[in-house]
Amino acid sequence: MTKSESKYFNTARRMDEAFLALMEQKEFEYITVTEICKKAGVNRSTFYLHYETIGDLLTECVEQMNQQFLLYFKETIPEFRQRIGTASLEQLFLITPEYLIPYLTYIAEQKTVFKVVLANPEVMQTSKTYDFMFGDILDQILARYHVPEQERSYMLAFYIEGVMGIVKRWLRSDCKDPVEDIAKIIMCVIRR
Repeated sequence: MTKSESKYFNTARRMDEAFLALMEQKEFEYITVTEICKKAGVNRSTFYLHYETIGDLLTECVEQMNQQFLLYFKETIPEFRQRIGTASLEQLFLITPEYLIPYLTYIAEQKTVFKVVLANPEVMQTSKTYDFMFGDILDQILARYHVPEQERSYMLAFYIEGVMGIVKRWLRSDCKDPVEDIAKIIMCVIRR
């Protein structure tokens, strides 16, 4: 990375941090480019060099969060994928404390951004993120349970929306209930 590339990415990081700090103070809809620039110590022209809109900045923040989150699963997901074909049906649960606790902890730590993302799912294309994170694995699990292929997308939608419904409700309460309690509720509902 050259010095100018490093400066470019450092400036983008400062704007990301400024934006996230502002989201702690006020709702997304009321944050302005001027406020972001002032907090990040950059000019408006610098903002527009990086982004067309504040929505683009939010998209970048979410992408970075997803990358950070997926780093945790970098080692465990491939191992789990390998086990899908050979594990007993009782062992084919992705919704276990091993996977769920880090996911919920991460959401609680980043709750301000997740609230904005969940309030604007079409803008943020969250369905693509969840399809990427869950669809491939869950589809293979449903195949092992001999669920017909034409029914799987409906079951996946129900499964993912159900989990996200619990997460949304938890976020609306500002993640006041302990992570372990929410994980227990999700696991109970999914396993029934």
